[in-house]
Amino acid sequence: MALIRRLAKESSWRRMVWAAPAFLLALSGCGRDAESDAGAPRPVRAVVIEKSKLGETVELTGSIQPENEAALSFRIGGRIAERFVGTGDQVKAGQLLVRLDPQNEMNALRSAQARLTAAQGRLREARNNFAREQALLARRYTTKTKFDQAQTAMETAQSDIVDATAQQKIAQDNVGFTELKADTPGTIVARAAEAGEVVQPGQLIFRLARTGGWDAVFDVPARVLRDATRDARVALALTDDPNVTAVGRVRQVDPQADPNTRTFRVRVSIQSPPPAMRLGATVSGRIRLDPAAAIAIPAASLTETDGRPSVWIVDPATLTVSLRNVKVARFTSDAVIVSEGLRPDDTIVTAGVQALHPGQKVRLLDARQ
Repeated sequence: MALIRRLAKESSWRRMVWAAPAFLLALSGCGRDAESDAGAPRPVRAVVIEKSKLGETVELTGSIQPENEAALSFRIGGRIAERFVGTGDQVKAGQLLVRLDPQNEMNALRSAQARLTAAQGRLREARNNFAREQALLARRYTTKTKFDQAQTAMETAQSDIVDATAQQKIAQDNVGFTELKADTPGTIVARAAEAGEVVQPGQLIFRLARTGGWDAVFDVPARVLRDATRDARVALALTDDPNVTAVGRVRQVDPQADPNTRTFRVRVSIQSPPPAMRLGATVSGRIRLDPAAAIAIPAASLTETDGRPSVWIVDPATLTVSLRNVKVARFTSDAVIVSEGLRPDDTIVTAGVQALHPGQKVRLLDARQ
């Protein structure tokens, strides 16, 4: 039995000795396969980017307003005696619109004229006295004191004439101010007073839309202003009848945003507005944003480095990747709009971005445009 056990141990040892080289060879083969896998280029999907050709079209709603509008009011207060025009009327330059009761102003004018007449009489009397005193002084029949008094009286009378003339002119102007006239041709778009009312100086009576141009006025978000071209063309259409259209150009942008809506008031000058586009009508305006201002990339290509958005760039010569920071302008439903950091013909990785490291070689599965 001892002999049998010794022979069995020797046989087992021989099998282990012969199996060890085979096991070592297998291990070395596995190592070479792992090294081969580690050095192989990583397959990724990529896309060659280009400038976005789908410039976003923005549609806003606004209203038609006159390019120039004036608030008409009286310079003096009084009771409205007559009103000659109403809302919607076309008026000409110099046309009489409203008249106040001029009775008080006419009385003030008559009083000023009377004061002027009296001042003129005093001036004639003062001149005669001065001439007489001047002749007597030459003959030494009067004193220098009386001569000086006559001269002073004449100069005072002359000053009274100046004052009375000015008061008469003011009274005449006030009589003229009882009539409110249109300074330019236009359309009455609002009326704020009626005959019989007592109005105060500067109180709104009419709002006049001056002839010369109409504007489509919109409240525009800051993003639209930032991406719009400088000489943007706006396609306009009536909201209740889209077949009535016109073309406009941005004429004025308010420098400060509205404190409540945070939007900017934009006035678009309407070129040759059709008759159906009346003042106050609601219009829609469509503007195409500048497509050269941004590049659209797939959302899956975006990653993050040190808290900043970035993408993997493929070097077409060496087929290695590197990270590049980008500036995101906005997100859409299926893409990311990048405003800075990318150039046309750059190749970016769109799939497998989480498994890459700088300088890694890749194999492109596809490179679409």
